[in-house]
Amino acid sequence: MQLSVKDLSKLLNVTEKTIYRWIKKRKIPVYRIHEQYRFNRVEILDWATAQKISISKEMFSDVTGNHITGNSLTQTIRKGGIYYNVKGNDKKALLSSVVYSLDLPGEVSREGLLSAMLLREELGSTGFGDGIAIPHARYPIVTHIPHVIVSICFSEKPVDFGAIDGKPVNCLVTLISPTVRSHLKMLSIIAFVLKDDGVKDALVKQKSREIIVCEIEKAEQLLGQ
Repeated sequence: MQLSVKDLSKLLNVTEKTIYRWIKKRKIPVYRIHEQYRFNRVEILDWATAQKISISKEMFSDVTGNHITGNSLTQTIRKGGIYYNVKGNDKKALLSSVVYSLDLPGEVSREGLLSAMLLREELGSTGFGDGIAIPHARYPIVTHIPHVIVSICFSEKPVDFGAIDGKPVNCLVTLISPTVRSHLKMLSIIAFVLKDDGVKDALVKQKSREIIVCEIEKAEQLLGQ
């Protein structure tokens, strides 16, 4: 999961000089190990998504170089559900409503999951821009769930999320993962799909479930090209 400056330069399509400038200005999550800078894939993907920085398709491969396998985002959202008119007057209340709307096994602590999401928000908003957020835990390991869960929730009214573009959020693409690797894979797909104009339009305009799923499926198919 650890990346070098050279690795990161390729994945983010920027020069190594740019990476070092970000490090100097403390704009990017980084670790210093044996006098070398190293970056965590999950944290970098999280950061790049929030900053709207383009990511190479290589980021969508796991550490062995294999392409993402398992359920697609489209299939996962069909299982996780799309919800409308979710209540909440502020970020905490809205996230609470989202967590308690999800179809989770009884063993999962919803309070613990909510706390993990709120802790992640304290590090920086998961607001993606254009009224969309991708709430999740910083260390995405939720026991007692057999697979990744992704749901889309539309709030009853826009809520200030501290998003990078300053716009209030009314669409939450919530991600819950049982392992770090599954989180990395699914967040990679979400980051790619949310850049698609058809997907963004469907989410911003809160179109029907059928249209949203159709647009996501079309965008996801581009990953295989």
